[in-house]
Amino acid sequence: MTLLSMPSLRVPAELDPAFVPASLWRRAYRGIVAKASDSRAISIVLQRPDGTTFVEHDRLLPVSAANDPLTLRYVERLIKTLLWQKGGCTVLIAGADEVASALARIYSVQGARAFDAEFMGAKIYRAPFVVRAVSTDAIPRPCDRSLSLGRHLQGCRIGFDLGGSDRKAAAVMDGKVVFAEEIAWSPYFERDPAYHVAGVQDSLRRAAAHLPRVDAIGGSAAGVYVNNEPRVGSLFRGVSPAAFETTIRPMFATLRAQWNNVPFEVANDGEVTALAGSMSLGTNAVLGVSMGTSQAGGYVTPEGRITTWLNELAFVPVDYSEAAPCDEWSGDAGCGVNYFSQQGVARLASVAGFKFPDAQGLPERLVAVQEAMKQDDPRARAIYRTLGRYLGYGIALYAELYELRTVLVLGRVTSGAGGELLLECAREVLRAEFPELSDRVALSMPDEASKRHGQAVAAASLPALT
Repeated sequence: MTLLSMPSLRVPAELDPAFVPASLWRRAYRGIVAKASDSRAISIVLQRPDGTTFVEHDRLLPVSAANDPLTLRYVERLIKTLLWQKGGCTVLIAGADEVASALARIYSVQGARAFDAEFMGAKIYRAPFVVRAVSTDAIPRPCDRSLSLGRHLQGCRIGFDLGGSDRKAAAVMDGKVVFAEEIAWSPYFERDPAYHVAGVQDSLRRAAAHLPRVDAIGGSAAGVYVNNEPRVGSLFRGVSPAAFETTIRPMFATLRAQWNNVPFEVANDGEVTALAGSMSLGTNAVLGVSMGTSQAGGYVTPEGRITTWLNELAFVPVDYSEAAPCDEWSGDAGCGVNYFSQQGVARLASVAGFKFPDAQGLPERLVAVQEAMKQDDPRARAIYRTLGRYLGYGIALYAELYELRTVLVLGRVTSGAGGELLLECAREVLRAEFPELSDRVALSMPDEASKRHGQAVAAASLPALT
């Protein structure tokens, strides 16, 4: 009988002894495969309606009653990861027909991953979501592209960044910030789509008041954006599907028309996070990880371009424990949002001994932990040590998915002394468990001003002047 033997963590997650890092679980499975003389090849293809095609090749254990549960777990978690990293609505599998059959059930409207199937199909790519087996000779060639958005700073620009707790805006003149502010708002469960449109418009007007004219507008926001249209976004969870289609989906085109049709570009906040890091650090091959209301991710290629990938790391599994917490939105367990966001802070705070009023929101709970951190409260330090160890093991997973030179860590969770402790503990994990990554990948954190407003400034650079 094949068993997956997991080594003990060299740097345990202090407040989460059940934590099973995806990076170590995957390494353990591949270790068994490497010893199997009869391992088999598998090819996994993700396709989009526009022809974009991603192809992954791997090896699996041979078919047996003992191996099959491990193999299904390995491939299902891998496909979940690839879907939210790169995106696609057609999944082709060659070399493991029984796995393809099982996954077709799991990723169906009645299956455990119905959320993912619906989002990848109807909501993002507006096409049926399909998983099917194919022969090896039917595997298509990869077809991918990157974007040249960003790094434009000439002229008078507005940049905005829409988060779950606040919206930020900056006025930029020829690369110099002349105004920046953040305003608290609560868009998550707001049913009236006019609330969202009016909020963005208010931030634009406030920034424009500090400019002699507006030449271009760039924005970043959580969610998936295609041709400046929101396709999926946690910010709009309270809006009905009908109102989303009539008001939210065209909202940035509507706003652009109200601003004299100046160049106007909106991108996923994770992409802009990575772009901001690349611009400030003067380097490429940057993965941005923003730990705020949710977890955002973004990537700048070694060539300095942003991708058409989704990079929605909030839904990428980082914990393979059977006891991992479930995301309230997707219903899946062990996904990044519960480890790298204010949700993760609040979850660990209850373990550490913090007591909060039932009515207190997650942003206020984060503030309470950060205030305790200022007082060197050992409970707060334990929370940030645990977050950092999560991150160290998470970076090892991300390094399998991206070519990395730098990981830029930012977001509201990282503000204050806790952010430095978090980064220190992530580095500790890399040195102990993944020394090759410790030598190759730099972990960086922007200063406090850049944490707060660097995203909006990078967003301002998205549109080219025509």
